[in-house]
Amino acid sequence: MGLFDKIKNEFVDVIEWPNEGPNDIVWKFPRYQDEIKNGAQLIVRESQNAVFLHEGALGDVFGPGRVELTTKNIPVLTSLASWKYLFDSPFKCDVFFVNTKQFTDLKWGTKNPIMLRDPEFGPIRLRAFGSYCFQVKDAGKFLTQMSGIQHNFQSDEVVGQLRNMLVSRFTDSLGEAKVPALDLASQYDEIGALLKQKMQADFDDYGIELTQFFIENISLPPEVEEALDKRSSMGIIGNMNQYTQYQTANAIEDMANNPGGNGMNMMGMMAGMNMGNMMGGQMANAQQQPGQVQPPATPPPIPQQKPFYMAVNGAQQGPFDHTMLKQKVQSGELKKDTLVWSEGMAAWTAAGEVSELSDLFGAVPPPIPPTPPGKIFD
Repeated sequence: MGLFDKIKNEFVDVIEWPNEGPNDIVWKFPRYQDEIKNGAQLIVRESQNAVFLHEGALGDVFGPGRVELTTKNIPVLTSLASWKYLFDSPFKCDVFFVNTKQFTDLKWGTKNPIMLRDPEFGPIRLRAFGSYCFQVKDAGKFLTQMSGIQHNFQSDEVVGQLRNMLVSRFTDSLGEAKVPALDLASQYDEIGALLKQKMQADFDDYGIELTQFFIENISLPPEVEEALDKRSSMGIIGNMNQYTQYQTANAIEDMANNPGGNGMNMMGMMAGMNMGNMMGGQMANAQQQPGQVQPPATPPPIPQQKPFYMAVNGAQQGPFDHTMLKQKVQSGELKKDTLVWSEGMAAWTAAGEVSELSDLFGAVPPPIPPTPPGKIFD
């Protein structure tokens, strides 16, 4: 230290922390050999505390304001140093400024799922996350219990410890609450307020106040949420029989509006609808409470006959449904030797050889035989 610095050190000092950073919690005021001249000016801004330590022992703590430091107005420090008489020479001590503002929007969350026994679902796993706020309320205790004598201590160095405390207490409290998983969303505020009160005792040990604690989400595993969505969909559908009948009616209407479409696909759809109808009836019966009168079973829809094409004078006509083919037979346009084709047939075939059309020709009388020569009828 140069001569000018030694002379400068003898002038009345101004002790303050003018440039605190957004994440700074504790900052040590730099002094040559930690000497402070008797009569120095201490300036403590709003949201700050100044803490004096002498040989590692906690001394006086000053709140916001301007103070002239003398052995008269620092009684704890004077007692620690055993200064029995007033003097003007410098005294040795450490001065730490502690930021008492509120640190906000700090995140917490469960690293691993929480195993719980739910009254409705049984054993389940839950994840949770949220945010919290804190501020230093006892600067002396925070300095001795948390930051020590570090020259600069930031919020990043304390949030990890606080987050672990929050998650641990949250897990324990959630298990004790025994709230069903589906009712947790309506209890976020109540659970958060209860946890804030319960965890404050842990924060008091470090001179910290937990000012806010928020639960943003408590969620089930993705596969459980997917199963729950399916269950909700079934609840919205309601009566499975009525729903299946509605779907079947739509399919029949689509097939009627598109007679030239893929007949086999339509038949497959109808078969699927019939199967769905039966399954729907079984599910409805399974969900029915004991003793409840079951509604009469609804018969499945009548299966539709597939349409056919006709070859007339070398040209393709159709498709024609069964009713239209019957009319063609009666008018003489469709005969047993007329070539026909439908979905699933390998080639054009005479109508009389197609089993699905056998009933069309059974009701048609055969041609009248010619009258033999010389035969006279009455």
